[in-house]
Amino acid sequence: MVHRRAFALTLAGIGMGLVAAGTAHAQAAWPDKPLRIMVGASPGGGTDILARMLADKFAPDFKQSVVVENRPGASNTIAADLAAHAAPDGTTLLLATNTGQAIAPHLLKLKFDPLKDLQPVGLVAVMPNVLVVSAASPYRSVQDLVAAMQASPGHLKYASSGVGSTQHIAGEAFSLATGTKAIHVPYKGSSQAHIDIIGGEVTMMFDSTSSAMGQIRNGKFRALAVMSDRRAAELPDVPTMAEAGVKGADVQTWYGLYVTAGSPKAATDALAAELTRVLKLPDVQARIKGLGGEVGTLTGEQFAEMNRQEYERFRKLVRDANIKADGL
Repeated sequence: MVHRRAFALTLAGIGMGLVAAGTAHAQAAWPDKPLRIMVGASPGGGTDILARMLADKFAPDFKQSVVVENRPGASNTIAADLAAHAAPDGTTLLLATNTGQAIAPHLLKLKFDPLKDLQPVGLVAVMPNVLVVSAASPYRSVQDLVAAMQASPGHLKYASSGVGSTQHIAGEAFSLATGTKAIHVPYKGSSQAHIDIIGGEVTMMFDSTSSAMGQIRNGKFRALAVMSDRRAAELPDVPTMAEAGVKGADVQTWYGLYVTAGSPKAATDALAAELTRVLKLPDVQARIKGLGGEVGTLTGEQFAEMNRQEYERFRKLVRDANIKADGL
């Protein structure tokens, strides 16, 4: 009996060891299939640029391909909806901005809850918005624009990457602060908007620096003012809105990484750790700073709280400015 009991205990110990090893292997195997990063804007814009940068860094570490899927439209919420309703296995990510996560929910009827159906992984970057016009434009300063808008109310046009986007909100904030009115022309991303600004179809755009910096550097855009409380390091000669004589029109675009809510903790922890590692890389920091932004430093929990605060802040702004979901 003693020998049999010892033998049974040995077998039990072996069994438990195999189970533990199997569990450890299952956890270590994540991800066991390719990852995708959903982007709610067209290729070439700021969100797309950052998503592809992350995909290039994630793939070698996770030993899986990482594909960026562009699903523009509906103020970035088409991509968010797909991520929210994906299988909660941690392999569908969303690189989102405050457009879809904090502004659009107050303008559109959504089939998901951005605060409940998408789990924040971490803040990636914060970019100030910048007022730009075509390099061929006659307007060389903010005051030139304000004077023209006052002389012909509702005549000039401003572009955005969609209704409820930060560009849209920035345009409305500018109108409120200056007592002027311009026509809002929404696009499904920044790329087409840039073409029409350069071509003279629309007058201006309150774009994020991440989207506009390339056109500014290649001489296609003229930057008139940044919409932040201090000048952008990459645009030292461009005044802030306050310096240009307009107060109360500060708007920034933030970019955050999310995963489908309910994804395994092992997956979300691994994603958070990887994002933290990537954001510390010198080339990544240089790329974000080169886009006129600041690298995110918030944890997932801190970023979730920031998202909640931004959600409420924009709820009030949309109501106070009486912003409607026109153009959809």
